[in-house]
Amino acid sequence: MTTLVVAASLLVGVSLGVLGGGGSILTVPILVYLAGQDTKEAIATSLFVVGVTSLAALIPHARAHRVRWRTGLLFGAFSMVGAYGGGRLAAYVPGTVLLVAFALMMLATAAAMLRKPGPGREKARGAHSDLPLKHIAVEGLVVGAVTGLVGSGGGFLVVPALAILGGLPMGIAVGTSLLVIAMKSFAGLAGHLSGVEIDWRLALTVTAAAVAGSLVGGRLAGRIPQDVLRTAFGWFVVVMGVFVLAQQLGSAAWAHPATWAVAGAALAGAVAVRLRRTSRSSRSGHGAREPALKP
Repeated sequence: MTTLVVAASLLVGVSLGVLGGGGSILTVPILVYLAGQDTKEAIATSLFVVGVTSLAALIPHARAHRVRWRTGLLFGAFSMVGAYGGGRLAAYVPGTVLLVAFALMMLATAAAMLRKPGPGREKARGAHSDLPLKHIAVEGLVVGAVTGLVGSGGGFLVVPALAILGGLPMGIAVGTSLLVIAMKSFAGLAGHLSGVEIDWRLALTVTAAAVAGSLVGGRLAGRIPQDVLRTAFGWFVVVMGVFVLAQQLGSAAWAHPATWAVAGAALAGAVAVRLRRTSRSSRSGHGAREPALKP
């Protein structure tokens, strides 16, 4: 079991190093289902693991000048406030509710990973410009609160916030997110420590493996197409999210007609959106070619 935990922890580090996210989304299920930890203990431990690993993964990105320091420090500062509050609030929420919320967040962030940004969205802001303070404050507080409450480092929330909403280039958004994740993971950990005891031997073992993986991921960053990694990891997170929901809701919930009605509606909506985008893309491409045929 220990070997399996270490191997899975390496994947956590690689994910953080390459994508700037995915740490806690993988770490919490690893600690709960492989290491047998209690939910709240696993959440607190994951914040320590992800915080340290993010700092290690930040180094190669900083050397490659893929970190926007002002944006990252401000975003991280606001996120720390939200993360601490979320961590304190988590003490009053049942573990099952936290895991269900965590699984739903996994599915939501997987959707963000699988959704391709519109043309030119990642280049909307200059490579050396920072985000407005108001945007940083609002996005930082919201992402931080989610971090502290459900134990997620928030990389799958920070990266879309920086790249899609903020308009930073994807590579810079990934590097900057690691700084933010480290800051608010430690803030969220501080909020959890008042009511949770951490198995430091296990925490340090998982952290060491994750740091090793992050160094590998940092070297791979920029060499593997981001779209390929984002799509593959997005579907992996979908599988993990469904697994966690299945474990927490039980067979009765899955057999209820309402569950399948909601799932069917969500699937139908996703297919409709996909078909609409495909149709628009096809019409756009056809319209762009028509003028070339005219004399």
